[in-house]
Amino acid sequence: MAVAAYASLVSLSDVLDNVQHPSRRHRLHLDKEQIGGLQQKVQFLQDFLELHSQRISPEMEDLGRQLAVVADEADDIIDFHVVNQLCERSQDKTHHMAALSSFRQDIEKIIKRIDSITEKLMMVKEERVDIQEQQPIVSGNMGSTTPSSSDKNTMVGFDERLLQVVDELTRDESDLRILPIVGMGGIGKTTLAQNVFDHPYIINRFDMRIWFTISQQYSVREILLKYLINGKKIKASAADELDLAKLGECFHKLLFGERYLIVLDDLWSIKAWEDFKMSFPNNSNGSRILVTTRLLDVARPLGFDNHYFTVNFLDKDKSWDLLSEKAFAQKSCPYPELEKIGRNIARCCRGLPLAIVVIGGLLAKSKDKQEYWEFVAKNVTSFVNSGDDDYCLKILSLSYNSLPIHLKPCFLYMRVFPEDDRIEASKLIKLWISEGFLKPVGGKSVKEAAKEYLKDLADRNLILIRKWTDTGKIKTCGVHDILRELCFRESEREHLIRIPKAQKIPFTVLNDGDVCFLCSHKQDRQNRIHLQEVLIGLQSTTVASPSVCEACNNMYQNLNKFRWVKVFKSVHDESDVTSPLHTKLRYLKVKGYNRIEKNQKHIVPGTISLLWNLQILDLGHSKTVSLSEVWEMPKLRRLSINSSLPDLLEGQDSTILENLSTLSSSRGFSCSEEIVKRIPNLKKLYVVWPVSLDKLALFNKLESFSLKYNFCRLEDIDFPTSLKKLSLSRCLFPWEKMTIIGSSLPNLEVLKLNNAFKGREWNPVEGEFLRLKVLSIKNHDLEQWGAEDIHFPNLHGLYLEEMFELKEIPLSIGDIYTLHSIHFQICGEFAMNSALEIVKDQKEKGNESLQVYVNGKQVDEERVFSDSDLSFVDSDEEQS
Repeated sequence: MAVAAYASLVSLSDVLDNVQHPSRRHRLHLDKEQIGGLQQKVQFLQDFLELHSQRISPEMEDLGRQLAVVADEADDIIDFHVVNQLCERSQDKTHHMAALSSFRQDIEKIIKRIDSITEKLMMVKEERVDIQEQQPIVSGNMGSTTPSSSDKNTMVGFDERLLQVVDELTRDESDLRILPIVGMGGIGKTTLAQNVFDHPYIINRFDMRIWFTISQQYSVREILLKYLINGKKIKASAADELDLAKLGECFHKLLFGERYLIVLDDLWSIKAWEDFKMSFPNNSNGSRILVTTRLLDVARPLGFDNHYFTVNFLDKDKSWDLLSEKAFAQKSCPYPELEKIGRNIARCCRGLPLAIVVIGGLLAKSKDKQEYWEFVAKNVTSFVNSGDDDYCLKILSLSYNSLPIHLKPCFLYMRVFPEDDRIEASKLIKLWISEGFLKPVGGKSVKEAAKEYLKDLADRNLILIRKWTDTGKIKTCGVHDILRELCFRESEREHLIRIPKAQKIPFTVLNDGDVCFLCSHKQDRQNRIHLQEVLIGLQSTTVASPSVCEACNNMYQNLNKFRWVKVFKSVHDESDVTSPLHTKLRYLKVKGYNRIEKNQKHIVPGTISLLWNLQILDLGHSKTVSLSEVWEMPKLRRLSINSSLPDLLEGQDSTILENLSTLSSSRGFSCSEEIVKRIPNLKKLYVVWPVSLDKLALFNKLESFSLKYNFCRLEDIDFPTSLKKLSLSRCLFPWEKMTIIGSSLPNLEVLKLNNAFKGREWNPVEGEFLRLKVLSIKNHDLEQWGAEDIHFPNLHGLYLEEMFELKEIPLSIGDIYTLHSIHFQICGEFAMNSALEIVKDQKEKGNESLQVYVNGKQVDEERVFSDSDLSFVDSDEEQS
């Protein structure tokens, strides 16, 4: 329960911060000193769990369980008092004093319970320190001179990678070099290393070959001692007389002058390498060290020039070959009736050799072949995780167990996504923020922290990167099905996800009792679960009764602890219905109306400010009125509305939304000094039909700006020099004005144009767009593009779509050193013939890295375009 306790404490810390910084209009009656003291205690416990999470005893687990409960109850109590005070209209001092007294008493009870748990934690910690000091360190893995000969080490599908590693290890460079092999658990790193270790060329090349398995818990002394004793270099009777320094010296002498290969298998930290390296002499004779690790942060610094080898998932054919090898002891299937089923089973293993080996072992033991195989095919993940005493999960759980505790809630949250899902990184980050999992450190925002968390999980090979942007950021990601099962098991054990903090509501189904109020999915009337209604706010309207599906009810532990606030009203000619939302929401997205309801208006009454923890409010295309209460929501980080920013109400003169970093305003946005003063930290701005943009440069932290439909002249838009991304759509500026953008935005990295300029010719100017990495041009009547490589010296990706009039792509575009891809989508024949010429030209110049795509299909110099190439083909290629 340590993970749940930590997640609850981080979330509570955010709530405590919120309660100390309410809107300036709604003052809360609370004891700030008391709240500050509670926050310090919560912070202490967070730090304690971060420090001791790898050494949690059963006693500490039980205390962690109690701590999670207390933190959640504290959240409930604070929410109860804050919402009640926000609803209260009375100005009576006696009433205020009573509210303050009640709040103070409830917080004091929480503090006493937290103090009691903290005291017990300290006692348990001291007892464990005493025990550990009395016990000698014993390594569960002492190391060995040769790799395991287990039959689980059959190598299929890595022949090319094997030759690459052997070639790298046997190069002529004389200095001692380290070659890391990195990949997720169970992907075949050790198997590859074993086959390298036993390769005939390696055996002939090196005088000595030594294999050490390190793992998470290791003892350098025991590993070296075991090798030296087994090799009869020292006597076992003398072992007690040799300390680590003497053992290291003995091992160093043994290797001195020899050309050696040492494999350090399953390395988990740079510290482990530091502990060993003094024992390995640099003989300047081509000695090598081969390292296997799951962690990119270990592989990068160890590899020469940050060079390392990755082990990727098997493709479907190689997966089937490996499954056949394990099930039939041969690469071909002797039973034709099983091949189709078997290939489906192999596909469901998602290319992970460990899963294929486990399932293959089960299939090898089966008697009723076809019937059993069909049964397995329907439950592949379950069989993988139950086979060989949970062998597969035990291997993969090592990666989870080694995580620092602040990453564990974020990883376990991956269970909420479907199998093999492609998850948008931006969506995942929003959901992590909404759950309160993120702890901003060092002045960074929670969004910046989330990006670092995501990168860290990817570097640890727990989250898969499905797609990168051209600017080197994670676009989409996912999690392997086997790891997703691990997320399920651990989150169930931890009781991690207790209440939903994010909600998506389609206006079209607000009154539909057959729709789950949390996930918006249709539910069987017999299986739907009505929630206990604890409603506050407006009393004069009909309330849609909230109900949830069975899946959501099973996922969230405390649904009936919600307090519902009546917020959105769908206004019809014949009815007036209010939609309830729960007060702890941090992320609310309201999906748009359908065509039948396009003339409806949806009222957002003042009670929306009762969602006092709300950080993301996305109203999309829904027509809303009466939205002035957003100025009373100081924690808002992202706001998306189908209107201009609302006017300030009486008493809101000093309102500043300091946390608002993203604003999407569909119509009527006016960039005035007053607006800039209200939202000074804006980083992303999306506007449609703006009124004025002459003060845009006052947003001196703005990094991304998107403009659609515009009456302004380009020269009347004062762009801030901080912009890194600019998107223009249907603005119809003349091409000769493009120099305004190129000369005024020195930091621009992404430029996306959709029918943004008009004219037949664009001649870029040298010295502009020096940092541009992505250029996307769509739906223009451009015929002549006088671009050369000097105009975009740092370009990574070029995207051209619906460019029917373009005569050619300048051949020198392919000479841009940094360019790695050009994408054509529904373009004219002339433009796509240019693609072929660029490919030919670059291959003649020895550039094999440039990739050219036409309608999502990669082309090469031999390719001849067919009619189908000139028609529309869906492509998942997207720009940054």
